[in-house]
Amino acid sequence: MSRDPSRDNAGPYVRATAQSGGHVITPVFSNSTITGDVHITHNALGVSGHRTQTQTSDISSVIDKYKELICSEYQYVSEYNSLPGEQVLLSERFTQPLIIQRHRDQKEREEDIRSSSRSSDQSVHLNRLFDPDNHRISPRAVILQGNSGNGKSFTVQKIMMDWASGDLYKQRFNIVFHLKCKEINRMSGEKSLEEILSYSCSLTSDQISQVLQETPEKMLFIVDGFDELRLPQDDHPKSPHTDLNKRAPPEVNLCALLRGRILPESFLLVTTRSTATDTLSKLLKAPQRFTEIMGFSSEGVEKYFQGFFRNEEFFRKAYEYVKANETLITACSIPVICWIICTVMRERFSDGSDLTSGLETTTSIYADFMSTLLEHHCQGLSQSVPALLRSLGQLAEKGMLEQQVLLDEKMVNETVADPAGSPFLSKFLFKRRVHQEMMFSFMHLSFQEFFTALYYVSLDEKEFKEKFTNVCLKGHFVAVVKFLFGLMNEEAKHTLKRKQGVCVHPNTQNILKDWLFQRRDSLETLHHLFELHEESFVKEVLNEKSEVSFRFRPLRRIDCWALLYCGQCCQSMKKLILFGCDLTSEKLAMILPVLHKFEELKLDTESYSDVVTIIHAVLRGRTLSSQSVNIEPSLFIPELHREDLDFDKLIRYISVNLSISKELSSVRICIGRISVSEVTVTFPQSSIINFDWTNVFQEIQAWKEIDDENRDMPIFPLQSLPGLKKMELSVWSLTECRVTQMISFGENCPSLRELRIKCEDVPEDGLRLLQKSHTRPDCELTIDWIKYSTHLKISLTAGGFSMEKL
Repeated sequence: MSRDPSRDNAGPYVRATAQSGGHVITPVFSNSTITGDVHITHNALGVSGHRTQTQTSDISSVIDKYKELICSEYQYVSEYNSLPGEQVLLSERFTQPLIIQRHRDQKEREEDIRSSSRSSDQSVHLNRLFDPDNHRISPRAVILQGNSGNGKSFTVQKIMMDWASGDLYKQRFNIVFHLKCKEINRMSGEKSLEEILSYSCSLTSDQISQVLQETPEKMLFIVDGFDELRLPQDDHPKSPHTDLNKRAPPEVNLCALLRGRILPESFLLVTTRSTATDTLSKLLKAPQRFTEIMGFSSEGVEKYFQGFFRNEEFFRKAYEYVKANETLITACSIPVICWIICTVMRERFSDGSDLTSGLETTTSIYADFMSTLLEHHCQGLSQSVPALLRSLGQLAEKGMLEQQVLLDEKMVNETVADPAGSPFLSKFLFKRRVHQEMMFSFMHLSFQEFFTALYYVSLDEKEFKEKFTNVCLKGHFVAVVKFLFGLMNEEAKHTLKRKQGVCVHPNTQNILKDWLFQRRDSLETLHHLFELHEESFVKEVLNEKSEVSFRFRPLRRIDCWALLYCGQCCQSMKKLILFGCDLTSEKLAMILPVLHKFEELKLDTESYSDVVTIIHAVLRGRTLSSQSVNIEPSLFIPELHREDLDFDKLIRYISVNLSISKELSSVRICIGRISVSEVTVTFPQSSIINFDWTNVFQEIQAWKEIDDENRDMPIFPLQSLPGLKKMELSVWSLTECRVTQMISFGENCPSLRELRIKCEDVPEDGLRLLQKSHTRPDCELTIDWIKYSTHLKISLTAGGFSMEKL
C-alpha cells in the first residue's frame, strides 16, 4: 500500500497493489466522512466490477446493432422542401466541405468576405480532426464553427454514417453518440445523461448503461448546434455533479459533459455558429482544437452540382449557367445556396423551361436563401421578422456607406437587437495588442449589398427616392442597384409581403424604371432588366434604345445570359455592337439564338468557323424583313497583340458583310489578299436557308495560308450556292488561268446572271483568251479594269467580247 505525494492537496488517496499471485485485503473506513473523487478498481478475475468475457460480448453486440440502426437512419436526409416520407440519399447530397484548423486574422477575413473563390488546398479532412498537433497532443474537444447553411449538420450526419459503416474513426472510437441541441431544448423535467442519450438515439437506458462501461477514451460525443442550446441560468461550475446517473435539467447535464465533469476521458466534437464560439470555448474542457467549416471550395461546388443532378447533360447546363454569374458562383460556397439553385434548376429541367426563365436571377436566389434561413434557422427570435430585416438592412447600409465589411461591436449592438440570434451575421474575435476585439460581418459582401437593397425597398416613396438619388448612384453601390431591380419583380414583391411582412411602395418601381430609360450604359441596362425579369418592360426599354453596345471591354458569360434573356423577350431590336470584347466561340454560342432579331449586327470573331456559325444563325432564324451583319476579325486574337506584328499576318483574317432583304440577299467576303481581296455573292434569301457555308470558308482559309498568288481563286464551293444570281470579285491581276476559271464558273452555275470583276491588270494572255471567249446566253461577264488613270470596261456575253474606255 502506498501514498501518492502528488495528491497531498487533493485529499486522502489510498492505493493497494498486489504482486502476481498475492492478495490485498481492502481497508475498512469506519466513522469517517469521505469527500472528493473515490475510485475503487478491481483487476482480479471474478471480482465484482470486472467485465467478464460474456459482458464484453454483450456490449459489442449492442454496439453492432447500434451501428446498423445508425446506417439505416443516417443514410437518408430530408431537405427543406421534402414532403412527408420524401428523402434522398446522403451520398447524393454530401460534398466534403472546406475545413480549416486555425483562426483567421482580420485582413484574411476581410479578403474572404470580398473574394469570389476559395481553394481547398488547406482543407482538413474529417479523419484528421483529432490528430495530434505539433506538440503531439491530441485534443479532447474539437470546436467546428460555421455559418448557418454552411453544412455543419450535414457534416455531423456524414461522420455518424461513416463511423457506423467502418469508414471513419474505426480504431479511434468504439462508440459515437449524436446529441442535437434543438432536441435537448424540447426535453422536459430532469434527466440523467443515460436518459438524454436514450432520447437522442435508438438504444435503451439499460443498453446505454452497458455501453458507458466501455473505456471512456474510446467514446466520442457529437453535440450539434451549441448556439441553439438554452444554457442554464443558475449553473455552478465550481461544484458541478460528476455522477453519470444523477438527474438534472438536460442542459445542466450536457454542460457537465462538455466541461469534462462527466466522462472526462471521452472526446467531444461540438458544432456552433460563430456567435456562440467564445461562450463554448470558456465552457469546454481542454485540450481544445478550433476548426472552421467554410462551406464549399470552388472544386466542391462543381462536385456538389455533379452529385445533385447525376445526369451529365443537366449537370453541365446548370453548372455552366451558375459559373457564368460571378455573384452566384461565389454564393455557392454556402451549401444551402447550392441546394436552392440546383433545386430550382431541376424544376426547370423537369417542366422543360429554359434556364433563363423563372427564378434564376441573382436576387431570387438570395431571397430564397433568406426565406430558408428565417424559416429553419431563426427559432426563438426576440423581434418580429420585418423588424429584424429592417435592422439588418440598416446595419448593411452603414457598412456600405463606410465601405466596411467588418463591423464593430458597438455599431452592431446599436442597430440589431439580438445579433447573436441572427443567422445572417458572423461574429469574430481578433487580437488587438493585449486585448480581444469583437467584430461582426455578413456572410459575404454580396449579402450585405442584398440587405441594403431590401432595406431601401421597404422605405416610403420620399425616403427611397432620396436614398436612390443621393446614395445608390455612387460607384460601389452598383450591385445594390441590381438587387433593387430584382426586388421589384412582381413575384418577389408578393413573396416579401406574404412571407416576411415587407411591403414595397407602389411608386418605387416607377422611380427605378424612369431612371433606366435615361441610362446610356447598355450592359448595366441589360443586367437591370434581367434582374427585374418582366418581359413587357424589357420590350418597352429596348424599343427605346437605338443600340445595345459593348465596346473594348471583355464580355463576360453573365453578360451573355442577360443579352440572351432580353433578346428572347423581344420580337426585334435595332442594333447590337460587340466589338473588341473577346467574343469567344463559347460566348457566341450563348447569344446565338437571338442574333437574328437585331436589324443591324456588328461583331468580331475568333475564327472562320464562328463566321459560318453567325451566317447560319441569321439566315436560318430570320424573322426580320431586312438585316445587316458586319463580322470583323477579333481584336483579341493573340497574333494581333504581338510586338513584332506583321501586316501580312493581319490581312489573313476574314471579314464578312451580310445583307438580308425580302428579295435578294448578299454576302461580301473580304479575304484580305492583294491577289484576291474580296468576293460578293447575291442570291434569293429563301433559297439558301439550309446551305452549309463551311466549305466556302474552309476553301478561302486554306487558300489564304498558301503564299502562291497565282493559284486558282477560292470560289469553287460557291458554284453550289442555290439560286446564285450575281458574283463580284476584286482581284489584282486577271491572268489567263483566272479567266479560264471565271468562264468555267459561269458555265457550271446555271442560276448565275451576272459576273463582275474589278482588277488593276489584265495581262496579254488573259486579254487574248477573253477576246475569243463568250458566255451563256443568260449570263454576262463584266470587267472593270482600272489601268493607272485609265478606266476600261470589258464585257463578255453570248455574243462575244467588247471593250470600251470610260
